[in-house]
Amino acid sequence: MSAETLAPVAPGRPDTARFREFVDQVVAPRAAEIDQSGAVPADVVRALAAEGHLGAGVAVAHGGAGLGAVPLGVLHEEVGRGCSSVRTLLTVHGMVAGAVERWGSAAQRADLLPRLARGEALGAFALSEESAGSDPSTLLTSAEPVPGGYRLTGVKRWISMALAADVLLVFARTGDGITAFLVPRDTPGLRVVPIDGVLGTRGGLMGEVRLDDCRVPSSAVLGPVGRGFMTVVTTALEFGRYSVASGCVGIAQACLDASLDHTDRRWQGGALIRDHQLIRRLLSGMAADVSAARLLCRQAGALRERNDLAAPLATWTAKYFAAAAANRAARETVQIHGAAGCVDGHPAARYYRDAKVMEIIEGSTQIQEVVIADLVRQDRHRLAELPEALMSVGR
Repeated sequence: MSAETLAPVAPGRPDTARFREFVDQVVAPRAAEIDQSGAVPADVVRALAAEGHLGAGVAVAHGGAGLGAVPLGVLHEEVGRGCSSVRTLLTVHGMVAGAVERWGSAAQRADLLPRLARGEALGAFALSEESAGSDPSTLLTSAEPVPGGYRLTGVKRWISMALAADVLLVFARTGDGITAFLVPRDTPGLRVVPIDGVLGTRGGLMGEVRLDDCRVPSSAVLGPVGRGFMTVVTTALEFGRYSVASGCVGIAQACLDASLDHTDRRWQGGALIRDHQLIRRLLSGMAADVSAARLLCRQAGALRERNDLAAPLATWTAKYFAAAAANRAARETVQIHGAAGCVDGHPAARYYRDAKVMEIIEGSTQIQEVVIADLVRQDRHRLAELPEALMSVGR
């Protein structure tokens, strides 16, 4: 499908059918190849850019599509249905673009945002380290002030899209706080080493980012010096968590679609297995999970669009439930497909591996259980009711 064949979408409005058509024609047919090769092909990245998906959340004034949180969630759900590795690209790229748009200087926004929105530059989010994942306060990467800027030293690990990124959003310790830096890929002293053999989202081009006497100018600082955690990190991770939650709904939907198709064709005991009561139980649970997870994501998106104080809790809850739902759906999909679903290269096996990763990234399930319990205790008021118009948004 060519981007030129489609009429533009009005800014801020979702076009679920258009998203689905793009995924069905451009993303899903390449999912197995991406999983096996460990990379998102350049032509798929170009198609994402041509369709405006790399700048979907960027304001129109900066060259983006200006989608609100709800339609953006719909997009990430559909892409997640087609291929979790491609959704990973959208997630980390969007995290960088969103952080620049929220915390960047006028010069940084003018320079980077149009290029990120057009796909002329890809972004990666470099926060995690070997000993600093769920607890960024233990960050070891340092930024030492030098004449005209900073010297970055340290190692970032598990960085999705590190192998393809043109600019990395790197977090380092400055004194008693954490500061964010926009570091071009070709900066001397920055080296990216591939991380191979990952369980899921194998096309996420994961790498280790090594910073050795990596010098950047003061203009590379994004947001306030020493206060990057509560500003830049929080903004980016909230977006990432919402994107992953939406992508989890896509995985669960893909599992349901594959299971329905298989049970319509597979005979056992003289009948299609769709007529077996225990198979129906599995399909019913899957369908209920998909609907519930989708509505939680829509609610989180609506609250994010209103900058509602309840949005963080809604986003954490959506990601927590959707990741678990994706894992249940993937497990049952493998079960329904039997031995065929256990073979590397089968879609069911890919869903199973990708779904497991979702319970670890953007806040592990256990961390989420701690945070959600704390947030609920702090605010016992019920979340705002879902706007009626959102009830019709989705599949």
